[in-house]
Amino acid sequence: MSNQNRVSEVRTSQTEPEREQRIFTFKATQLVWLVFGILEAMIALRIGLKLIGANPESPIVALIYGFTYLFLFPFEGMTATPAAGNMVLELSSFFAMAIYALIAWAIERTVYVIFYRPRGGVVAVTETSTSENHTNP
Repeated sequence: MSNQNRVSEVRTSQTEPEREQRIFTFKATQLVWLVFGILEAMIALRIGLKLIGANPESPIVALIYGFTYLFLFPFEGMTATPAAGNMVLELSSFFAMAIYALIAWAIERTVYVIFYRPRGGVVAVTETSTSENHTNP
């Protein structure tokens, strides 16, 4: 007496052409916004610290002023800088923020245009395999 078992297995896998290219484009544009977002936040923090008259001898304030100076020196002297006591309103920093936001947008759009590939159809592959197991008691 023999016992016969038939086992069928169906596997379906889907691939999306150029998916990796789209992921790269997405990650690259995210990186651009992250870097410029941090820069914009640091400049905004500098504006706030200058407005409240923060002590420039404080290590954290000195660090923020030193870092942001690298990006703000091209804008120095662009406009008058109103001051009252230790409080300073750096109007040129606002212009710098606008310019850096435009640069970030231009870089992000350039990366997108060069590297992005539109989504195509999904390719599905179906594999069917059958195996027979014979068991003799």
